[in-house]
Amino acid sequence: MTKERSQQLFEKAQKSLVGGVNSPVRAYKAVGGTPVFIKQGSGSHVVCEDDQRYIDYVLSYGPLILGHAHPEILAELEKTMTHGTTFGAPTTLETALAEKIKTFYSYVDKVRFVSSGTEAAMSVIRLARGVTKKSLVVKFKGCYHGHVDSLLVSAGSGSATLGVADSAGVLLDVASHTAVLDYNQPQQVVDFFNEYGDDIACVLLEPVAGNMGVVLPDLEFIKTCRKCCDDTGAMLVFDEVMCGFRTQRSGTHEWIGVEPDMVILGKVIGGGLPCGAYAGSQRFMDHVAPLGSVYQAGTLSGNPLAMAAGLATLSNLEDGRVFDQINRYTTALAEGIRDCISLLTLDAVVTQKGSMFTLFFTKNTPKTFEDVQTCDFERFKAFFHAMLSQGIFLPPSQYEACFTSFAHTNDDLKKTLSSIKQGLSMFSD
Repeated sequence: MTKERSQQLFEKAQKSLVGGVNSPVRAYKAVGGTPVFIKQGSGSHVVCEDDQRYIDYVLSYGPLILGHAHPEILAELEKTMTHGTTFGAPTTLETALAEKIKTFYSYVDKVRFVSSGTEAAMSVIRLARGVTKKSLVVKFKGCYHGHVDSLLVSAGSGSATLGVADSAGVLLDVASHTAVLDYNQPQQVVDFFNEYGDDIACVLLEPVAGNMGVVLPDLEFIKTCRKCCDDTGAMLVFDEVMCGFRTQRSGTHEWIGVEPDMVILGKVIGGGLPCGAYAGSQRFMDHVAPLGSVYQAGTLSGNPLAMAAGLATLSNLEDGRVFDQINRYTTALAEGIRDCISLLTLDAVVTQKGSMFTLFFTKNTPKTFEDVQTCDFERFKAFFHAMLSQGIFLPPSQYEACFTSFAHTNDDLKKTLSSIKQGLSMFSD
């Protein structure tokens, strides 16, 4: 497939945009080659500037659970836009979307809307410190919570030490208040709490990790985090920006069996427009201004267009029909890929939860970030380009999750599996 037009556009973009993009993974550094410039999306497909059509498993990295340009979303946006795009004042749409979110999350009393998942994570950390009067934040390797200074942190020299900056511009003092532990390692959590429990404000984790590819949680690990927080008064925070509204009718607490104190949301709740939120019980949320002393504000928070798109999206999810269909589709896709792997006797595995999945080029199912790092990244790179050449649009990194939507069809499934079988065949002996 030709990418001549995308190449020209990328060269032009690099003269005005940093790296030619507005988010690093889009630059294709992990896979090489020229980024595909998209000009249109419809249902389960996107069309690039070179007029190539792709079955889309990026879906804007998760928000488009109903697919591209869903008629109800577009209709709501058009109706809302005719009344204005932003007011800096309360609207009924904000209340309606908050009430809708509460029907999915039984432990949520109040919601605060922001404009991104990063902003929500930053605000939750401030809230946790304001409520607990403690300073330490515990996060886990491979979990991403946005580009907040205190979360762009790597583990120190030991397996359970305070963090060091993972990006230029992050102050050592800021990084030193974040601890980075291994995902799915409950004993590490216990050991760290035994040493630092009196200083821990919150534990922040993805209950289904999606930013190192889809890595499923060990339920004992989640329960251990809950118990350690209960024993010390720390706040347990689930970051469901990616996995929220991606598996079932309610939040991940439904099948994990553990309720967090706070949840961070994004992606799906904006229906394809910029939106994030943090939410929890009244006893925590009432500490946020204007009711409490933890300050947070945003000019475009609760933007009417995002609220309208989110409300239309969640209304479509309410009866569970969408989840049933996309879960069936994604399960069939994952099982089909496993059949190809088995037939070709390859060192590869597929992980899946709901409408999220990842094909890892490694022998054993990853449980930690270190496991993911053992993957064959060169093989993924070749596979990515093979899929692109066959009209399958995947995220350009082994570390990213793939997504399906309500718009994906049986024809998409057949085409995808046929292309994957052909792509994987190049690795068979």
